[in-house]
Amino acid sequence: MSKNEKSLVRVDSLSKSFGTLEVLSGIDLDVKSGEVLAIIGPSGSGKSTLLRCLNFLETPDSGAIEVADVRIDAQNHPSQREILQLRRMAGMVFQSFNLFPHMTVLENVSFAQKRVAGKSQAEADARSIELLRRVGLEAKAAEYPHRCSGGQQQRIAIARALALNPKVMLFDEPTSALDPELGLEVLSVMRELADEGMTMIVVTHEMHFAESVSDHVMIMADGKIIEYGPSAEIMRNPQTERAQRFLHAVRDR
Repeated sequence: MSKNEKSLVRVDSLSKSFGTLEVLSGIDLDVKSGEVLAIIGPSGSGKSTLLRCLNFLETPDSGAIEVADVRIDAQNHPSQREILQLRRMAGMVFQSFNLFPHMTVLENVSFAQKRVAGKSQAEADARSIELLRRVGLEAKAAEYPHRCSGGQQQRIAIARALALNPKVMLFDEPTSALDPELGLEVLSVMRELADEGMTMIVVTHEMHFAESVSDHVMIMADGKIIEYGPSAEIMRNPQTERAQRFLHAVRDR
């Protein structure tokens, strides 16, 4: 897959604490347009907090975040308008699917397009059908989420996140709540997005995805980046003892 050299996501000296617990410590990150970055590491290492800080679902204590042409310095107390601009650039897919249970699949995917992008019902629904077709679920448009499997619900959540045409997709362990077979459905959609050139930052415990689909792997521990580099290099030949221990543990499960 060809990449251009423009940075799409940039993070400078990002820090975040909950009370006296520092969960992110001076994180620097640079993701090129079209790149897939996998973030792995032990539980409690700060992976999900970093992802949530990227679109200000968590407010960083210090540092700056830039997505496309939207840059926010955490210490400047960004306005709600600035935060919404940033969130338009970064689509988010969570561990739990967070679909509205009282809305049909089609309504779930159309909702933000009408509310945030100001599209008409017809425009939003046409785009939603196109996206549901893309994730293989056009036939489920009139169903409610509870009538869909976990894998289908997560694919619907991906379609919903794509609906606002984000510049980058953020995935927070999107298969962790699914059994392996249903997880494969979701990973297949993510692999297709990667092949199409979508910029993606993926917090994952799927080591095969990290090695075979992502361009770079970042290993975190104790709120810090302990390894970063090309996926095959990091996964097969980690340099630090902490990263070696983590990869040995997950591969021996």
